[in-house]
Amino acid sequence: MKKNLFVVIVLVLVVILEQTGPSIKAATANELFESNVQTSRDPATRLARRIVRELRDELAPVEDQIRNVPFLTALEAGEVSNAQLEAFACEEFNIVNRDLRSNALLVSRFGASPSGTFFKGILDGEIIALQFIIDFSAALGLSKWNLDQCEPRAGAQAFPAYVASLAAFSNQADVAAAFLLNFPIFGENTGRMAEALQKPPYNFSAEDVAFFTFFATPVPTFDEEAIAVIAEGLRNGAKPRLIKRSARLLQAYELLFWETVGEQAEQAQ
Repeated sequence: MKKNLFVVIVLVLVVILEQTGPSIKAATANELFESNVQTSRDPATRLARRIVRELRDELAPVEDQIRNVPFLTALEAGEVSNAQLEAFACEEFNIVNRDLRSNALLVSRFGASPSGTFFKGILDGEIIALQFIIDFSAALGLSKWNLDQCEPRAGAQAFPAYVASLAAFSNQADVAAAFLLNFPIFGENTGRMAEALQKPPYNFSAEDVAFFTFFATPVPTFDEEAIAVIAEGLRNGAKPRLIKRSARLLQAYELLFWETVGEQAEQAQ
């Protein structure tokens, strides 16, 4: 009798284990998956930071070229003509218009992802910048009609053309890294322009040069937000080599922009 009772108990335990076993295994697998996801976040962020550090070292010589372009030196010496300032306004008006579309595309592609807030913030900034460049142009004596009619130059417009390519085809990490490396040096140069343009012989008001001070004002959280987007992109398959390529090319086009606006231009009509 005791032997039969023992057999019954064993059979009952086997049935219970068979019923609960799969759910226990599933729970364990889910826990391991969640643990792996959480663990993977730190390596992706560390890799993103390393890529940014390496890029800053690698692109430092180009940044020096950008901050030492003859156009800025001439502007700070009061030697830039009104025609050159008009040409600058023409180029920036076209760049901002094109970047607006590119950033809208980035919001369309990544707006529902963790990267969405980052790209939405950049799009909002371009909307503000568009009005500011129109205001600066008006201070130069250019109407909106003048801006619509002016013909931009290829050397200056290579920058927004590449941004459009990144927006259409690249991983979000490629774009975020390119912006992260590019925005500070552009802001540094526009800050110098804002300061120079408010002095003789130009004598523009602070309101007139709001376009330049806007880009010269750093966003305190921008670096960390960009690194988070780069890390997210790495989790989605971004390749460090292509991330670096995007930043390198965009910075080269930034230099080309400043070299182009420094050329003597025909007065905008």
